[in-house]
Amino acid sequence: MNKLDKKIALVTGVSHSEGIGAAVCRKLAKEGAHIFFLHWEAEENWTRAFQEEIRELGAECNHLEVDLSHADAVNDLLKSVTEQMGLPDIIVNNAAVSQNGGYEELSAKMLDDHYAVNMRSTFLLCTEFARQFKNSSKKKGRIINLTSGQALGPMMDELAYVATKGAISAFTQSLSAEIAHLGITVNAVNPGPTDSGWMNEEIRQHLLPKFKSGRIGVPEDAAKAIAFLASEDADWVTGQILNSEGGFLRD
Repeated sequence: MNKLDKKIALVTGVSHSEGIGAAVCRKLAKEGAHIFFLHWEAEENWTRAFQEEIRELGAECNHLEVDLSHADAVNDLLKSVTEQMGLPDIIVNNAAVSQNGGYEELSAKMLDDHYAVNMRSTFLLCTEFARQFKNSSKKKGRIINLTSGQALGPMMDELAYVATKGAISAFTQSLSAEIAHLGITVNAVNPGPTDSGWMNEEIRQHLLPKFKSGRIGVPEDAAKAIAFLASEDADWVTGQILNSEGGFLRD
């Protein structure tokens, strides 16, 4: 039996084939989970093809286009998922906004853009899931958030991103204590720099010497860590920030 046999996983931020979100969907499906993925501004042909790819792995799969920057985006989201597949057992908050900007570029709009997706949508989806889970017959749930290692050292020229992703770590730790009695674990994964389609060759050559394992991280690395936290093997793990960076050394 697969580790996640017939569990329902909701994964946000799945809009292209090379991303962490897509890798997570593939990994969880291979472990036996059914998949509901959220995307935004993805090509329609790609979303259909990806849905079929997941179904070919033996999983049920549905998807929905959602702009998580809208304040009310989460309100009907879980209702839609539940109507189509059932209340999820696993929530993976992967969606994120990332825009470079140091102290000279930081503005109210930049902060608000990052806050809306990175913090507000993540926090509201977590808490709405917990409220619905509390009133369900389910006994065990999983929330896995994505962060970026802000507590491990400075990230230059990414102030809005750093501030909002760093808040996810604090939220993860406190929420885990609040809802542990419901049977829900809450953890976060920091995958470190990951070659998920945004790196050019110059960036790769700059980062490679910092990975003492000899290679740059790939989306499948993050997916493996997330699959572990979603499984029964991680039943006793909650409130943790898993820094899974392959030995990445910061300056």
